[in-house]
This record gives sequence, structure tokens and C-alpha cells, in this order.
Amino acid sequence: MDSIPSQFRKNGTDSAYKQRKAYHIKQGDEWISFTYEQYYQEAVQVSQSLIKLGIQPADKICILSFNRPEWVIADLAAMMVGGIPAGIYQTCSPQEVQYIIHHSESKIVFVENEEQWKKVHSQKQNLPQLTHIILMRGTEIDDEMTLSWDNFIAIGQDVPPQQVDDRIDSIKPSDGATFIYTSGTTGPPKAVMLCHENLTFTATNAVNLIEVKETDCALSYLPLSHIAEQMFSIHVPIATGSQVYFAESLEKLPENLKEVQPTVFFGVPRIWEKFYAKITDAMTGLSGVKGVLIPWCMGVAKQVNALKNQGREAKGFLHLKYKIANRVLTKLKARIGLSRAHMCVSGAAPISAEILSFMSSLDIVVHEVYGQSEDCGPTSFNRPGNTKFGTVGPAFPGVQIKIADDGEILVKGKNVFMGYYKDPEATEKTLVDGWLHSGDLGSIDDDGFLTITGRKKEIIITAGGKNITPKNIEAALKDISLVSQAVVIGDRRKFLSALITLDPEATEKFVKENSITTKNFHESAVIIDYLEQQIQEMNKRFKKVENIRKFKLLPRDLTIEDKELTPTLKIKRRIVYKNWAELIESIYE
Repeated sequence: MDSIPSQFRKNGTDSAYKQRKAYHIKQGDEWISFTYEQYYQEAVQVSQSLIKLGIQPADKICILSFNRPEWVIADLAAMMVGGIPAGIYQTCSPQEVQYIIHHSESKIVFVENEEQWKKVHSQKQNLPQLTHIILMRGTEIDDEMTLSWDNFIAIGQDVPPQQVDDRIDSIKPSDGATFIYTSGTTGPPKAVMLCHENLTFTATNAVNLIEVKETDCALSYLPLSHIAEQMFSIHVPIATGSQVYFAESLEKLPENLKEVQPTVFFGVPRIWEKFYAKITDAMTGLSGVKGVLIPWCMGVAKQVNALKNQGREAKGFLHLKYKIANRVLTKLKARIGLSRAHMCVSGAAPISAEILSFMSSLDIVVHEVYGQSEDCGPTSFNRPGNTKFGTVGPAFPGVQIKIADDGEILVKGKNVFMGYYKDPEATEKTLVDGWLHSGDLGSIDDDGFLTITGRKKEIIITAGGKNITPKNIEAALKDISLVSQAVVIGDRRKFLSALITLDPEATEKFVKENSITTKNFHESAVIIDYLEQQIQEMNKRFKKVENIRKFKLLPRDLTIEDKELTPTLKIKRRIVYKNWAELIESIYE
């Protein structure tokens, strides 16, 4: 495959591609469609203006916005002119925005609206290299440094389109293509440098692996600053000529899902956990025929998908039962927006095998992918016909995996990054003899399936000298119906404890069923007693040293705003420990 910009040009100019629908946006009550020809021409116009404003190959630009066409068009246009785009999470503070723009040495930043513009404007005295702020459609601000979208497009009209073609033609596989800033779980974010070969290698192999075709469509809603969402919203669709719908907002996601019914859907574990909670809650009220029929259908689907995960097919009477079950389950899937989904993926953080098993009983097989920004997203993947729940699958095609003597997962392949921008020390520690040192711990079974056992930096060393990885314990805690988030504590302590937050929907139902009157649910004796019983039962699955002896309920959930979660909802342990230090100490008094 050519570079992403080159393939994009083909999609927008070749008669076999250009009239295909490329993306859709919601206007009022209607989804408006745009072809690949329109999509590409928009990117050419942005490219012309970037050239007019002096952007040279290897120059950087930043993008600060929720998912929308202008985000993707700016990203592609930057690559088309040989530049390097860097996304910024829209939840970032002004100081964090300043850090990324300054660190990347970006000359131009695209912002979604006045709220995001203010973050940049408030820091402009600390951004000496920044020359222009470009507003996306729908916002205009009178400021000498700022251009509206229309005025920005007008600037480049006299730049010959051939200059854009020349820039695309000059792209080499080893050239820098994009920066992915890490979410900063262990310190300031680092800029992962990915080259054009990293992107094309990953996109091409992903297309073959997940069997995406031009008729497929995805819903874009997770942060586009994350490499996984870029793969599902930008690179894979361009590689296949498939379609993308841009969600209106995270709040509108459930509604948009039902409207779009995407055929390909990527979700972080928290999304799948919410599906699980919503459906299990709805099922508790079933009675009569439905109370018998739906569990029967789910049992059949689970049995059939267990065979499919082994590359086998249901036959005979089981196949007949599955056809009946599928008709019922399709209606249930339509209610959450997944009636057409043939490829569902979970990634960015660990997911419980129980959740995956439950979703398979709805005839939704969720394939877990494991990887990181440093290898363009995928290290391993539970592929169709070759899936084991509880593992993260065999190696991604063309990728080598091995386990170091200390248990660390090492990765080699054409998807492995170039290094960290302006951080040779971190690059030297992470890239050794061509092998990416992931920082994760794992094991590989006899069938080649990788299992993640923990993270090196998250290992808890108890006062008794026992090394414990909290990942599996936290996953088991989150399987308890009332639990939203769980953080295991125990480094240099005599025993393990946990901070737990309550799931609002599950708790509300529990409160009604048990006639709890207090509004401070984290202090309710009934809820605490229930969780103690559940945790004691859970402890039986673990070694004694891994048992949770005490826990505390937090009065609120962990949040991105309080810096306790990354934008992809991974826990920032150091921040959680800091924010709740006094409560943690009270556990061990």
C-alpha cells in the first residue's frame, strides 16, 4: 500500500472510489453524507493554506477538538504537505495544551470552539513559535493571531494544487507522519514518533485481519489523539474506502449508535462494561415468555460463539437453534446500536473475560486487541476464528513477540515507532536492539496466545516482600455488580486494600431493592456489608497474599477532570494515591 496521503488521493480522484460515501455528520435530525471526492478536496484546500502559511516538511501542527471532519481533514492535510500533526485531548488544561504545543514546536493549532481557543490564547505568551490559531467551522473570534475556517481556506486559493501533489509524491516510508502524545500515566506526556511505514503497515494488516470492506462503517467518538481511534476513524477507512460517522458528542453516543448501527465498533473496556450493566439490569425484570426465551437464546449464542472462536461452525440442531436465537438477539442488539456489527473490538486497557463471555451470549463477539502508541496500536489481537477470552490473542501479523527474563513483553515489527521526540534517554531505554520494551508483563501459551499479567511500574511490593500485579485483582473487583472503579493499594504495606467507587445505575437499583434511605451511599452499612461478602467470595480465586483485606468506598467516581483517569479512562495511580492519601492512610491505622 502507498502512504496514507497517497491512498487518500487515489480515493478522492479515482473514478472507482471518488463517489463512494466517506463520512457523515449529523445536522438537525438528519445525517449528511460526503463523498471521498469532497473529502479529499477539503483536505487539498487545507493543504494549500498550510503551504501558504509556510508549513514545510517535518513542521508540526496541533489539533485540539472533539471528533469531527475538520479534525481528520487537518490531520491528513498536515501529512499531505509532509508535516507532522499532533492531537491534543480536549480535556487537557491550558497548561497541558501549552506543554504539547510548545514541546512539539507547532506553528499552527486547529481548535474546535471558543472554549478550546481560550486555552491556547491564555498561554500565547508561553508559545513563541506559534503563528496562527485556526478555528473550526461554527466559531469566529476577532483576534490578530486567529483565522476562521473560511478565511483560512481562502488564504491558500492561489497555491497551485500541483504543489500539494508534489509534497505527497515526495513522502518516504521512513519520514515522520504523526506524533501521538502519551496520556501521561507516569509523568509528563511523551511524543511517540510514528513514520508513514508504521501507519501503512498497521492499516494494511488490520484491514485483512478484521475483514473491513468498502461497505463497512464505523462511529468515531473516542479521542482522535489516541492511535487506536485514528486507525478506526482515519487510516483503515482510507485503506478500504469505507465510511465513518462522527458522533455528535459523548453524551449523544447511545442515541447515535442506535441511529447508525455501525458494522465495525471499537470501544474501551468502560464502554463494554456499561453495555453489560445496562443489559443485565434490564434482564432482571424479565418474566413470562421473555424470561425464558431470552436466556435460552443467550445460551445458544454463547455455545455457538465458543465454537466460532475456535474456528469451528455450529451444525445440525445447534445451527437450527442458533437461527432462531439470532432473530431474537438481533432485536436486542439493535436497542444498543450493534445489530449490524460484525467486528467489535476492545482495547486501550484490560477488560474482564466475564464481560467478553457475556457479550458473546448476546451474539456480540468482542475481540480484544493489545498494544500501545509505540507500536502504532496493535501488538496482538484476538482475531475471528482464533480467539481466547482472558488472553489478548496471538501476535499481530508481521509482528514478533517474546518474553524477557523478567517477564516483560518485547515487540519487534514494522509498526514499532521511531522513538520519543526530543527524549533520547527514554528512547534508548524503550528501544533496545530493535525490540520495543513495552513495560507490560505477560506470558505466551503453547498456542501462541499472549496474556497480560501486569505492568512493571505498577507492581506492588508488600512489606513482606511479595511482588503482586494489581491488574487481575482490579478486574475481578470491577466484576462485582455495584463497582465502577477499583484501585488496589499495598505497596510497602502489610496487606492489600482497595479504593472502590460505585456504579450509579447499579447502585440506584440496589438502593431501591434494599430500601436504603441515606443519600451518602458510600457510607451505607447495607452496601458495605454486601461488598464485603462479594469481596470475600472473590478472594477465594486468588492466593492469600493477593486477598483484599480492607476497602474504602469513595464518595465519587474517578474522573478525567480530577486527573485520576486518562482520556482513554486508564487509571493514573500516582494521582489517585495523591488525591486520596488521607483516606488510604486511614485504612492502615
